[in-house]
Amino acid sequence: MDTSESSTTEPGPIREEAKAPPRRGWRRWAMDTRPLRIPAYRRLWASTVVTAVGSQLTAVAVPKQIYDITHSSAWVGYASLAGLVPMVVFALWGGAVADTVDRRRLLLVTNSGIAVTSLLFWAQAIAGLDSVVVLMLLLALQQAFFGLNSPARNASVARLVPAEELPAANALSSTVMQTGLVAGPLLAGVLIPVIGLPELYLVDALALCVTVWAVFRLPALPPLGDAPARRAGIRQIAEGFAYISRHKVLLLSFLADIVAMVFGMPRALFPQLAAQTYQSYGEGLALGVLFAGIPVGAVLGGLFSGVFSRARRHGWMVIGAVVGWGAAVAASGLSGNLWAAMAFLALAGVADMVSMVFRGAILLSAATDEMRGRMQGVFTVVVAGGPRLADVFHGTAGSVFGPRAAVAGGGALVVVVMLILAAAVPALRRYRI
Repeated sequence: MDTSESSTTEPGPIREEAKAPPRRGWRRWAMDTRPLRIPAYRRLWASTVVTAVGSQLTAVAVPKQIYDITHSSAWVGYASLAGLVPMVVFALWGGAVADTVDRRRLLLVTNSGIAVTSLLFWAQAIAGLDSVVVLMLLLALQQAFFGLNSPARNASVARLVPAEELPAANALSSTVMQTGLVAGPLLAGVLIPVIGLPELYLVDALALCVTVWAVFRLPALPPLGDAPARRAGIRQIAEGFAYISRHKVLLLSFLADIVAMVFGMPRALFPQLAAQTYQSYGEGLALGVLFAGIPVGAVLGGLFSGVFSRARRHGWMVIGAVVGWGAAVAASGLSGNLWAAMAFLALAGVADMVSMVFRGAILLSAATDEMRGRMQGVFTVVVAGGPRLADVFHGTAGSVFGPRAAVAGGGALVVVVMLILAAAVPALRRYRI
């Protein structure tokens, strides 16, 4: 690993099996599954397979129930904000907590909390409370637990797999999550007429029990070595931001994601594009196709991640992926054909998967273990907040310049800004494992 930005001396990851022989032929192109040979990581990943779909059932059920009660999309939006604020606050604090305690224990507590919250969602639905306030409070509680959980979960990966397999591990996890984004809502749409909305919450709660069991089977993950006991407060959170500012490769990895998402995520314009640009295809069909494009591309990118997951120049992979994302988004905005637009959005999804894989690997490998939780806390906030800022940016630009110009211009802006950052700060270009 390039030590120009950080140097760590840590015990090796928990490994229980020997290295697999190199893959040959077509297997080199398929998803790199080497991390799954490590039992501890396999348990963590298997729990993600179950909850990736289950969590999307609740993600569909909550806005559906709120809309059924209020018949107002505005209330659906307010509920999203009610979940965002505690998630941001507790993700930052949760990152500091993850650096001070046994991460396995923290995962047990937070996953159990999320499961109990899902049961409370089910209970209020069965009781017929029809209270938006109760739903928003439960959503805030759920997202607070998620904010505490996510940094510990992500930071644990570097303790379970070797550094050279971090891109493969990130590809495995990201592919599952993207598949859940596609399959979960589709499954919810099928199940609601069959079993009813309350039972969606119950299915999610049962799925989370699988996650709790998988985490229980993990080895202990306490702070490494002779790390002194620390508190998890505002000072420790501030130390995390100071750490980022001192390590340019970490700072650039966050900026790359912000640039890509804020300037290049055009989802707020999909309804307008479906209604105006692609109305001849049918507004409903066009809207579904546009929303499906990026996740479908991301899943395909994950399935064939063997093409890129062994790359060692992680910095260049991030730069190329972000530039590719911007170019593909710009091309989708310039296209007047729905299927061509979807194809370009799918290419953007592939680029997004590559970016996620290597940005995640950089965050885990370039930071010391005592800082990984806080890095993942900031990462969670950036991932959650970037698309929401993008909705404001693109919504405003679309109303001024029109949807196609806003999409194309945003994508082009991603390319320009990323190339300027890469040229101005060489740390990211030089980073490699």
